[in-house]
Amino acid sequence: MFFRPKYWHGTQHGLDLDFSCVFWDYSLEDWSEAGCWKGKASNGLLECFCNHTGTFAALCVKKQVCYNGGLLNGVCICPDEWTGKNCSVENFCEAQNMSGLNFPRTPVSRYAYSKEICPPRTSAAGKPQASTRCSKGNISPSFQEPPRVLQCDLTLADIQQNLNGSADLETLAASAQILTSQPEDLTAEEVTMAAQIADTLLSSENVSQSVREAAVATVSQILNADPSDNNQENSAFHNLTLTLSRLSVNLSLISNDSKLVQPNIAIQSAQISAADTLGVQFTALSGTLGSFIADRIQLDTNTSALTVEPGFIADAVFYLQFPPGGAAGSLRTPSNVSVGFVLYQNDHFFRSQRYRRRRATVRVLSATVGGLEPQKVQMEFRPLLLDSTSLWDFSCVFWDYSLEDWSEAGCWKGNASDGVLRCFCNHTTNFAALWSFRENYEYADMLDVISIVGLSLSILGLVFTIIHHITDNFKKNSGERKKCRNSQLALLSICFSLLAFIITFLSGVTNRRQDTGEDDALLDTETNGVLDSDEHVAADSGPCSVVTALLHFFLLATFMWNSMYATQLVLLIRKMHQNLPPYWTKLSTTIGWGVPAVVMAITLGIAYRVDEPLGYRQEEFCWLAALDKSKHFDFGKPMFWGFLLPIGLILIYNIVLLVLVSQTTCRTDPALKSSSPRSVWRKFLISFSLAVLLGLSWTLGYLVLVTTGYAHLVLSILFCLCTTTQGLQIFVLFTARTPSFRAGVSQVVQSISSVNIQLKEFSYNLLREWTHSTESYRDLTD
Repeated sequence: MFFRPKYWHGTQHGLDLDFSCVFWDYSLEDWSEAGCWKGKASNGLLECFCNHTGTFAALCVKKQVCYNGGLLNGVCICPDEWTGKNCSVENFCEAQNMSGLNFPRTPVSRYAYSKEICPPRTSAAGKPQASTRCSKGNISPSFQEPPRVLQCDLTLADIQQNLNGSADLETLAASAQILTSQPEDLTAEEVTMAAQIADTLLSSENVSQSVREAAVATVSQILNADPSDNNQENSAFHNLTLTLSRLSVNLSLISNDSKLVQPNIAIQSAQISAADTLGVQFTALSGTLGSFIADRIQLDTNTSALTVEPGFIADAVFYLQFPPGGAAGSLRTPSNVSVGFVLYQNDHFFRSQRYRRRRATVRVLSATVGGLEPQKVQMEFRPLLLDSTSLWDFSCVFWDYSLEDWSEAGCWKGNASDGVLRCFCNHTTNFAALWSFRENYEYADMLDVISIVGLSLSILGLVFTIIHHITDNFKKNSGERKKCRNSQLALLSICFSLLAFIITFLSGVTNRRQDTGEDDALLDTETNGVLDSDEHVAADSGPCSVVTALLHFFLLATFMWNSMYATQLVLLIRKMHQNLPPYWTKLSTTIGWGVPAVVMAITLGIAYRVDEPLGYRQEEFCWLAALDKSKHFDFGKPMFWGFLLPIGLILIYNIVLLVLVSQTTCRTDPALKSSSPRSVWRKFLISFSLAVLLGLSWTLGYLVLVTTGYAHLVLSILFCLCTTTQGLQIFVLFTARTPSFRAGVSQVVQSISSVNIQLKEFSYNLLREWTHSTESYRDLTD
């Protein structure tokens, strides 16, 4: 069947068409899709298939489509440069050349800065030469003409000095705005002067709307400046926020435009009748980029409850509920009420000593009411969660100017199960929802089969090596035992430390915190104290940090004893000494075990804190911390200076020792005409065995860190195979090949083969009449 809808919208006006193929079910007295399915929808025709007859129809539904990068969430959430229900209406000024200056494409109400910059050796070198504002015209958005041009020798200090004179305030305001257009380059002193300039301009009477717009743009820009702990700067911010609160409540009285919006700040003002309203709601709707846009700032001057339309996402909502009887109680009065709201993108103007904010973004919302005290104050904030994090806790606070910090007095918090922070207060001022987050760690899985098999074989090899060399040492007479004491001590120490490392690694490297549920917690909605920090780090429970310290120590000890073994080998071979110095045993023991213990203790003492253990170790698995918050390698973490650096130096030292030993053992007498292949093979085995014992395969790990792609994969596999089987390699090269071990194995095999061998064999044949027996004997030589 084919159906042609009466109105085919296609994709016009952001609408697309979906349909379903149905038949009328008389038993249900409604449409049913049983036994029907739909085909294509092309050229205005809807294709349907059914496996029965009946009364059929194609039910159509209009689907909403978002254009130009808009996100569909029941409604379209548009980027800054587009507006309308389907993000199809232009909300920007096209790039344009004005007065010989080039300005880029800019959203409505924003300022565009010229691509031309001030020349070098001027006070404003590198800053734009001019600015203009994109505004909505009668037909389409357009830039304001003429553009404001900056005098490149002008500084913020010059502007501040000229504010009290008879200078043109519009020129000064535009110049201050251009000079702060690159906030990341501003010094703390320049930020302070810019705040003072904006404060002066916004508190001045009888200034034009363009001056206010430029001053608010300056405020928006310095909100992006790097915060610093400067008393003079804090004082300037203190005065500026008070001025902004006064401006918000009076803006609708002194200006035809009661809304001033820039990317980091939004100001809204209104005059309402106390007798005609139940409540006022200020809403800042989200966009795709998170910046504020005038079209997404809404003010409802008569609502009985806080509501957000379905599908819309709000960054912040503020609701003021007024007494039902107005200012006079039971009788409504016609008196007007002035309300003003200021929404800050972050808390850079509110420097707290109680709340340490590192990475979270905390929006601040100010409400000021003149003429009537609100009965109820309700707020909602939507935190900007970082990637791989989740909300941990929050607190509802206001800025106490007397304390110069956040205070929770008169505020309490509500539910936040859906990620929206709900706050209630009994007064008006500058409010915020301080929140903390926790990292969502992807805990390491159990080791793969290759690693487990390799490490298990290494354990067996090391155990056999230790047992053999201990028993073999007791079998030797006192002279031989004394002569081999240092080499046996070094080899046994290597095996003991490597065995301890592997056992600790297998049993404890995987962090078990996710199994115990220690990180699972519900938001505390009862307690509303000011949070200490924006990042929640669980206090250390102990086992994982202990495992990290043990792994660090045993691996360092393994490499240190490797070096001691190679050093004494060089002393004996290169110097042709029969014996080592008498103090060598004590010296090697002190260095082999003492230096790793010192390095481990220093690393632990510098980086470990009980309340912040992740400065020392990782959370995903029990090993030294290596990455910063952005998951990039950090040279300041203990993984580098506590492990990679000392191990790297040891490996370089071991490589030098290996070269020296190989030169001596592989040196050929020039008088010989030929060299036996067996002799060459033995020399190669000596060098290869020493390379294995010295752990030179760990150099592959450094190559893994600096490679990518296929080479990274190949080196990772080789590194895993070589390091996990190092104990097995030591057993094969230093134990299995020795004559004493082979003789011992041969004796064990002979003993096993001689057990339960019957030398005499009997067979019986029992009959009713008689019994017959035979005996046979095996020759012992068999």
